[in-house]
Amino acid sequence: MKFRSKTTMTQILDALFNIYSKRVPDVSKITKAMVEEGIVNSQNEIINDHIAFRTLGVSNLGITSFEKIFLAHGYTRMDFYHFEAKKLDAFWYSPPTEDLPRIFISELKVNNLSLDAQNIIRSHTNSIKNDPVDELDLEDSKEVANYFQTPLWDLPKLEEYELLLKESEYAAWVIYNRYYLNHYTISVHDLPDPYDKLKSFNIFLKGIGIKLNTSGGEIKTSKDGLLRQSSSVANIVEAEFHSKKTKNIAGSYVEFAERSPLPQYLHLKKTELERKHRREGFETANADRIFESTFTAQIKK
Repeated sequence: MKFRSKTTMTQILDALFNIYSKRVPDVSKITKAMVEEGIVNSQNEIINDHIAFRTLGVSNLGITSFEKIFLAHGYTRMDFYHFEAKKLDAFWYSPPTEDLPRIFISELKVNNLSLDAQNIIRSHTNSIKNDPVDELDLEDSKEVANYFQTPLWDLPKLEEYELLLKESEYAAWVIYNRYYLNHYTISVHDLPDPYDKLKSFNIFLKGIGIKLNTSGGEIKTSKDGLLRQSSSVANIVEAEFHSKKTKNIAGSYVEFAERSPLPQYLHLKKTELERKHRREGFETANADRIFESTFTAQIKK
């Protein structure tokens, strides 16, 4: 992804993406195929619609802590989303400039879990007595980027992970993966024809061996029909737990989004369309299904 300027925020995002792309083989696989197909010339031409993070709703962590990083760099908190069955809340954040991606931050409502699950999570997070973001120099891009990769709690036991997995696959993902970048999103509508339509782009993806999340269908469509989203199934990582026990678990994945022009801008040519002319924000039902890209049912299908 290419940014117009080298601000602290762009440096943070570059560092995050570099680590994420090494950890998620599908990223380079997709980019390489897009270059070979002549869709783009390099990764820098791919526009990042949004990136997403998962957090735990406990004292000194969660959304109220994590969002400070982005609010400090000009992002604006936007719409609230609630996911009843998954016990999650979320907000999305609008960037200060159009070359930056939107941010989507979700939070597990830990108090809504069983006592056994709560106890596991709190046994790892109760030692965090202060908000760790408050201790960061948010203008130091290296310090902030390192924070995303720095464990805030001890490695869980494999047994703890598996107990959480049975009750909340989201909880299990976060207790091991922590604040790793959950996914980045290719802005499909910014690609050249015919790949600027998600249906066509998905055919391309499947043709290069990318497995798509089928929960709610390969394409998840908003009620107004203006936001369409798909995602790959999370790449598997070999995780080492407490006492050196290992297990193959879900890592991160790639999302694909197509935002249609708003009705009042349908007269504009594609070359005239800007971000403000297209459908903004997110859709609860779409996001609910996208979460499942890291779920066992998708990984093992």
